[in-house]
Amino acid sequence: MQTHTTICALATPPGTGGIATIRLSGPDAYAVAGRVFYPQNPEKSVAEAKGYTALFGHYRLRGAEMDETVALFFRAPHSYTGEDVVELSVHGGSAMASGLLEALIAAGAAPAAPGEFTRRALENGRMDLTQAEAVMEVISAGGRQGAALAKAALDGALAKKIGAIETALREVAAHLTAWVDYPEEDVPALAPNTLAATLAEQKAQLDGLINSYGGGAVLRHGVDCVLLGRPNVGKSTLLNLMAGFERAIVTPQAGTTRDVVEQAVMLGDTGIRLNLFDTAGVREIGRGGDEIEAEGIRRSWKKLEEAGLVLAVFDAGQPILDEDIALAKRCRESAAARTRPALAIFNKQDLATEVFNRDVQKLAPYFDAVLPLCAKDPASQPALCRAVETLLGTATVDPTAAALCSERQLAAATAARDALAEGVNALADGFGLDAVGVCLEDALAALATLTGENATEAVIDAVFARFCVGK
Repeated sequence: MQTHTTICALATPPGTGGIATIRLSGPDAYAVAGRVFYPQNPEKSVAEAKGYTALFGHYRLRGAEMDETVALFFRAPHSYTGEDVVELSVHGGSAMASGLLEALIAAGAAPAAPGEFTRRALENGRMDLTQAEAVMEVISAGGRQGAALAKAALDGALAKKIGAIETALREVAAHLTAWVDYPEEDVPALAPNTLAATLAEQKAQLDGLINSYGGGAVLRHGVDCVLLGRPNVGKSTLLNLMAGFERAIVTPQAGTTRDVVEQAVMLGDTGIRLNLFDTAGVREIGRGGDEIEAEGIRRSWKKLEEAGLVLAVFDAGQPILDEDIALAKRCRESAAARTRPALAIFNKQDLATEVFNRDVQKLAPYFDAVLPLCAKDPASQPALCRAVETLLGTATVDPTAAALCSERQLAAATAARDALAEGVNALADGFGLDAVGVCLEDALAALATLTGENATEAVIDAVFARFCVGK
């Protein structure tokens, strides 16, 4: 990337809207803007505009006055990118925005690459890599709690927590290095118990981040959830309950749902976005059966393998059949293979039979939890929300706390945690302090990768490949 260039891009979504904003950043941002934007007050000058001020005027394209424009000015280093930045806002719509972009490029600006503004902020020390990753998390968040998690990371919560861990480990590493390399200086040796306690304490901090990753990822990105069960157990009714409207057709006829019905919902007040997949009822249709229904059943099993959460629905008004047991076993085998939760829902509790209640334990061992409810009754939703929240690990997530927000961060934190665990084990096994020092250096290197201090260009490229143009 050539950071000496001045770049421009649309910073608001394309299409019809109230306003469209074009962002300029670079050493010539003011000069480029001055060739395009003309203040309404002729006594005002773009070149002399102070940071954190605004001017009203018009922009021109090939000498013709085009549209009313508001210009916001940010002087380096007190801007998003750390460079001179000018933001020009015109009426929304593609015509005025594209005309302004054309004028700015003709005036000397270069089109920005995806994420280039944030990448410059990273390179100019305005944020670290964890904060840069949080930018896209904030933009893409679909729920308030997920957005709060991303905002906490953007504000530096994760960077501060990792920084505190790094500081504690560096102090120990420096002491060990001095003790090993300068024996003539009579540097006191660290007591093994004190050293072990420090390593264990920082390992516990990383364990907390790692263990909360799954719940945080659910809040930020949602989860694919499959509804599975025999025909007419109430899967579509359950989908409609969670969606809050009649998304799926419900009839007494078996096989009504013949294909996968998709619906994204925000689950009550949990902050969880579920991408629901209501599937065809699974049953043995035999040779020569309905080919359309058979294909729907095949797709049901495929969704079981792909989903991140399984809701297996059973009819409490009917005796438990061998097909129910077979379904439960298949859910457990699939869930265990992918370490994803499976919830058994005993629907139609208002019609529950004594036989079903007696035989429930035949199904329960195959699931992480069981939940009796009546999908026709809206009052069942809160209990369902709490059960899903508990299974997905979001119930204990503090959306304002430090949290890992990418698989890259998770891998780095895990590597650091494992290095500290090796250090603790090395002490317990009687190895020398130099061996512990190697483990400390490995942990610090992993943490530096997490924050971007020693991240390779390839890692940074991969992070910004996810970004949209204009951010």
